[in-house]
Amino acid sequence: MCNRYASDIRKAGKEKDYYGFDEWSETRINPVLGNAVLEIFPKSFGPVIRKSDNGALEWVKMRWGLPGPSSMGGAPVTNIRNIASPHWRALLGPTNRCLVPFTAFSEYEDDSPKGAKVIRWFAPPDRGMLYFAGMWRTWRGDYGSKKEPNVGEHRLFSFLTTEANDLVRPVHAKAMPVILRAEADREEWLAAPADRVGEIQARVLASEALEIVPDDEAAQYVGGYIK
Repeated sequence: MCNRYASDIRKAGKEKDYYGFDEWSETRINPVLGNAVLEIFPKSFGPVIRKSDNGALEWVKMRWGLPGPSSMGGAPVTNIRNIASPHWRALLGPTNRCLVPFTAFSEYEDDSPKGAKVIRWFAPPDRGMLYFAGMWRTWRGDYGSKKEPNVGEHRLFSFLTTEANDLVRPVHAKAMPVILRAEADREEWLAAPADRVGEIQARVLASEALEIVPDDEAAQYVGGYIK
């Protein structure tokens, strides 16, 4: 999956019946999260929903990209496919599950001309909000760069990928995110035992749940993001 997605948190006000509050509505944007329309890249902040210690859902600000296996140099991994890997096994339980809200995600066309990658954005037809099946953890270390180190404790997230559906496959055949559409699917993801993660991962979103965003409209997803 391309490492770039959009999360328009103004749409979260539509979810008040489920989450019980509308702090991210168009009139009450949570200032902790900064700008309303986020174009989220690896290692930048994104809005994430998890269960708190008392079982209630809460919004949390996390950075995108869990540390990968040491065999890969520990570089941040934004999309997880191989849940059989011992490296990810410890994160499969409900304690480390989260929902990653998004309004669009992108993929580069597999057959783009060399040196001129063509990006395509996918979004729900009603331009509402859907959710990636995410995993998170706290991690202590340097999450910066050689030029700008960022040593400390960080809350990090990634999300699962699965087979591409019929809409995504012609653009990017390798994979697409595991997307949770219905409320029941979101609740199941947050509570299911670890041995059912593979079953949930294998469910590919129906093609009609997404559409390719026209180029002129896709321009809205390119803009500021939380550093």
